[in-house]
Amino acid sequence: MKRDVRILLVGEPGVGKTSLILSLVSEEFPEEVPAKAEEITIPADVTPEKVPTHIVDYSSQEQDEQHLRDEILKAHVICVVYSVDDEATIEKITSYWIPLIQKVMPEEQSKKPIVLVGNKSDILESSSMDSIMPIMNAYAEIETCVECSAKTLKNISEVFYYAQKAVLHPTAPLYLPEEKELTPRCKTALTRIFKICDQDSDGILNDREIYQFQRRCFNVPLQPQALEDVKAVVRRHLPDGVLRDGITQRGFLFLHTLFIQRGRHETTWTVLRKFGYDDNLNLSKDFLWPQLKVPPGCTTELTHQGYQFFVDLFDKFDEDRDGCLSPTEITNLFSTCPIMPWGPDVNNSVCTNAHGWITHRGYLAQWTLTTLIDVTRTLEYLAHLGYMYEHDNQLSAIYVTRDKKIDLDKRQTSRNIFQCRVIGPKGVGKTVFLQGLLNRNLQYLKTLNPDNFSHYAINLVPVYGQERYLLLHEIDVGLADTLNASELNCDVVCLLYDVTNPKSFEYCARMYKQYLMDSQMPVLIVGCKAEHHAVLQDYELQPEDFCRKYGLSPPQIVSCLDRINRDVYIKLATMAAFPHLRSSFQTKSTLWLRAGVGLAILAGLGYILMRVLRRT
Repeated sequence: MKRDVRILLVGEPGVGKTSLILSLVSEEFPEEVPAKAEEITIPADVTPEKVPTHIVDYSSQEQDEQHLRDEILKAHVICVVYSVDDEATIEKITSYWIPLIQKVMPEEQSKKPIVLVGNKSDILESSSMDSIMPIMNAYAEIETCVECSAKTLKNISEVFYYAQKAVLHPTAPLYLPEEKELTPRCKTALTRIFKICDQDSDGILNDREIYQFQRRCFNVPLQPQALEDVKAVVRRHLPDGVLRDGITQRGFLFLHTLFIQRGRHETTWTVLRKFGYDDNLNLSKDFLWPQLKVPPGCTTELTHQGYQFFVDLFDKFDEDRDGCLSPTEITNLFSTCPIMPWGPDVNNSVCTNAHGWITHRGYLAQWTLTTLIDVTRTLEYLAHLGYMYEHDNQLSAIYVTRDKKIDLDKRQTSRNIFQCRVIGPKGVGKTVFLQGLLNRNLQYLKTLNPDNFSHYAINLVPVYGQERYLLLHEIDVGLADTLNASELNCDVVCLLYDVTNPKSFEYCARMYKQYLMDSQMPVLIVGCKAEHHAVLQDYELQPEDFCRKYGLSPPQIVSCLDRINRDVYIKLATMAAFPHLRSSFQTKSTLWLRAGVGLAILAGLGYILMRVLRRT
């Protein structure tokens, strides 16, 4: 809603524009009327809508047409004033003033609301509405017409009230007067609101849901008798508007149509704005994307409230209670969103059932993944899905972790998600390794469409008795064999080599020595395709010797042909959760190496000493 309202009065000379403004301010008809009134500002506390209002006069005697055009562009609403006793001023509405306003407005902007003001009603006993109604029906931007008298002060305040209302609660975005029905955009918005409020997803707003809706939108309780009266009105006009003593979606839309037809636009606008809509019936940017600061080194996760919202949403749309979302159930869940946020690759990023339907576990994992790599998208869909129906904004659903450097210094972390970059030469089996995290073997992968494979896989793994999310991200290094800073911004790195390819390990050794050797990053080397016979690697050191030399954990050998061994994923998550163990491992390795050498020397000296003593 606009923070202020700017009203421009235009019309033929002598119709009483200036007199209307002066009569409003002084509450009496001025004896002497200047050619033009100065711009006045009415404070917010004395206006019905509690919004500052600026009233601007136009005089053809003192201003040229360019000045008029500038004022039209700046105005929020235009009052076209005519004299009820002068047909020529009425004719000018359609022959000059409305065409001029339409011409001045840029094509990409919506039409400027217009209020027709028939002044000097004290002169005629009859009304001018017979002449005005055809004009109102011909131009959708005309909000209303008010007949008044600056001389007797009749309806003076109403003129500016309706002008203000035309800005704050415009009719055009909501209603089509000729068709006598809601605009398509208004229907879409109200349908989304109905679905959010229909918390049991049965297509009907029961009494409890209506009471909650009333409190949320208007902050006042709805009396039981008032609710019964509303239902009676809907039944009388729309038999299927009330079913099982609840209001249906059609009944909900009918009620708002009735509000608008009875001039209560503010009721519908209050509802729309409570659910984030702007004057053009788009969800506002502030509603979709509240400001969230994520400092360098920090990540974003879902809070308990965020997870609980998504759990409740899953339960609401899992109609058959099978713990999975079928394609129909997924479509229903996202019916309040402009587009489906998930593509076919999602089913290959998280756990699914045998039909490829996303499970409860996979569903939460996908939102965890989205929140980590694209938190603005999570914020947007929290808004679309109705998180703010019970919360002030989406920020209560998001947790910003502390800087990773602090975790390293304190040797502990509260993070729930650990990122692992999976790096290896082409054909080594990175995709198979990612799918193994989802308990999928090579045989199952052959049944999938390779075009839908994802570069991500995420699942829960145990870390010392607590389940944490491990996110595997396949890095396609390509021909350049280079890694940038963002690709190395993670918690652990997994270097893959093919045990059947003698040239494979050289790549891992080169990547480690070039990018990882001097970092504090935990690194695990993994040999894939263990179901085949392993060959010697054409490198100066075999993988076991390489790991021993550089203080790394021994290489893990895995196979994804049949049964998936999850130990390697648990090890990766544990290394990510406790990165200081790498330096500890190196220190212990060196210590034991030195101790071993020392013991060997002592043993050798003891043996020589014994020989000498025996000879003596």
